[in-house]
Amino acid sequence: MKFIVGYKRGTNQAENLLELALKRAQLFNATVSIVTIMPEGMEKDQDLITETKADLEKAKTHFDRKDIPCESHLLIRGIDPGDDLVNFAKKTQADEIIIGVKNRTKVGKLLLGSTAQAVVLNAPCPVVTMK
Repeated sequence: MKFIVGYKRGTNQAENLLELALKRAQLFNATVSIVTIMPEGMEKDQDLITETKADLEKAKTHFDRKDIPCESHLLIRGIDPGDDLVNFAKKTQADEIIIGVKNRTKVGKLLLGSTAQAVVLNAPCPVVTMK
């Protein structure tokens, strides 16, 4: 099985998502891809890109310590993060996506959009969400 974890360091649920993915990967003998999406990355953003790559490698150590096959991916393709994650899941033929969700008002969802909503509605596989 192949699992994808939508990972964003600095969120309240980032570590919890990694722990959930670790438990599920052990249970289902799965490989894990930890994915962070940056909507854009210009030359001026190199420090942020380098920092984000380091964060992904640090997150990967959760799985390395337990001998669970894991890769980290930083996607900078200039498209909506929800669409990017769904496209990545299709391309890698993922069996499950694990993402965090946050509470928003109906108006907030309308104005700001919702990455999680886009993933849940368009994913080619089951999506596990964590609040």
